[in-house]
Amino acid sequence: MTINTLAFLYMWPAHAISVKNWMENLNKTNVEHGVHGFSYYDYYATTECLLKPGVGALYGGGIIVNPEFKDNIEGWSVFGNGKLEEGISKEGNRFIVAHNRTQPLDSFSQQVQIEKGKLYSFSAWLQVSEGSESVGVVFKTNKDSDLVHGGSVIAKHGCWSLLKGGIVANFSSPVDILFESKNTAVEIWVDNVSLQPFTKEQWRSHQEQSINKARRSRVRIQVNDANKTTLKGAEISIKQSKPSFPFGCGMNFHILQSNDYQKWFASRFTYTTFTNEMKWYSTEKIQGQENYTIADSMVEFAKQNGISIRGHNVFWDNPKYQPSWVKSLSPNQLRAAAAKRINSVVSRYRGQLIAWDVMNENLHFSFYEDQLGANASAEYYSKAGQLDPNTVMFLNEYNTIEQSDDKTASPSNYKKKLQEILSFPGNENLLAGIGLQGHFSSGQPNIAYMRSVLDILGTTGFPIWLTEVDIQRDQNQAEYLEEILREGYSHPAVKGIIMFAGPEIAGFNVTTLADNDFKNTPAGDVVDKLIEEWKSSAAEIITDGDGLVGVSLFHGDYDVSVKHPSPNSSSTQSFSVTEDTHHSQLSMFILRSTL
Repeated sequence: MTINTLAFLYMWPAHAISVKNWMENLNKTNVEHGVHGFSYYDYYATTECLLKPGVGALYGGGIIVNPEFKDNIEGWSVFGNGKLEEGISKEGNRFIVAHNRTQPLDSFSQQVQIEKGKLYSFSAWLQVSEGSESVGVVFKTNKDSDLVHGGSVIAKHGCWSLLKGGIVANFSSPVDILFESKNTAVEIWVDNVSLQPFTKEQWRSHQEQSINKARRSRVRIQVNDANKTTLKGAEISIKQSKPSFPFGCGMNFHILQSNDYQKWFASRFTYTTFTNEMKWYSTEKIQGQENYTIADSMVEFAKQNGISIRGHNVFWDNPKYQPSWVKSLSPNQLRAAAAKRINSVVSRYRGQLIAWDVMNENLHFSFYEDQLGANASAEYYSKAGQLDPNTVMFLNEYNTIEQSDDKTASPSNYKKKLQEILSFPGNENLLAGIGLQGHFSSGQPNIAYMRSVLDILGTTGFPIWLTEVDIQRDQNQAEYLEEILREGYSHPAVKGIIMFAGPEIAGFNVTTLADNDFKNTPAGDVVDKLIEEWKSSAAEIITDGDGLVGVSLFHGDYDVSVKHPSPNSSSTQSFSVTEDTHHSQLSMFILRSTL
């Protein structure tokens, strides 16, 4: 007897879902499932400046008294030397105003009780009396008058901007909620203030709900015989061959020198970034003498092992990290050298990379802008897009998710810089991406703030990658690394994660995943645990009376085999489950021909 098999994968309903719609659907699902006491998380965010606040106070204001100022300014008091008053718009909307300010923190305040171990999501709508200014929220503790920054936004006159942020409380104490702007000449207007506490268990439940909705899909498999009759009792075996979510690790030149390093890497990761080997100071140490030997060898290793590569980087805007000979060039000489550099490296790896960090750390530094003009970075993004049009070009920056007090890299400023690049003539259709490095200091990471940033930047529609995740050594380093990775993986706007971590033998001494004998560190145990957790376990299932089985699977590639009690009845097929569809159905036909 010979066996012929056919298998067809039907996607239903076949439609993609935007991050915005995904967030709205998840919020709706939480309400429909009867989640009480605001234990669900509201993913609402916008970067638009609106004529009136877009929504009421999230969570009804949470623990804030009089969050929408319906009772005048009750519950709020003056902080510092300024004055406060109630404002009323032409439409009758009420808000609070801080004026006659002489110090950045002169504003208004409300005292609330913070509980250790809880996470607090903050939001408010802000406006200033003239121009546009960065305004932040600050939590002032009674202990030593410490200031904890919870986020900032560029507020404008004439429209309302959403400030979304948060803190993780590592103390129990009363705190004063304040608003800060360095420009004391402007009035600060605020409306719809919210501060909502969550337990760690509630926060983790948000992540699990999000993972189930964003990273998994429901698949039905139906088994039929040659006459299209469904087959009850068929044994179906499902095994995932490759996850689709890019979870990778940086690598460096040491991988060319160690078989053990190669085995360690290739057995875990299918995505990488070279930490230094593609940078200009590595490929042209002496002017006019390009050397891609190491980078080329690493690319070849990656290809042989099915590892996708993010290009890092074409240029670095930090003056400190230029090739030594570049620092002494005149502007005209720099322009010529930079033109040669971008043509060389982008053309060399055209079509071989999934991304390029074009101008690294473009918010904190301005080496090329200072030398070549304000549009220098935008011009290089344009050129890179022309040379390699099918590769995503990233703005790659630090402290956007790590440090809530670094206003230079705030989500508002990040979006502003990205808009400047995309508004440059010819860049309208550039394949752009948002790169958030994720270099966390020691101690508890502020994942409440991190989530708010992902909410805000997710509204742009551009893919977000965490590009260089590591965390400084700490007795709780492994625990904190897991918190960061879970927060990134669970957010629907995040499309990939690369860690700048690895084995000790390769010099990864900030976040070390394996010692010199390639035995896991606690951080390495966390990474291996998550790799296993974020893929579907092999499953053996029996079809029901309709010849059907249903299963929820992580997105990725699968092999499925079917056996039936009928003699010599079997079938094998490969299929993919993707984020573009919520449900899929695989119909497998077992066709038998007798001798």
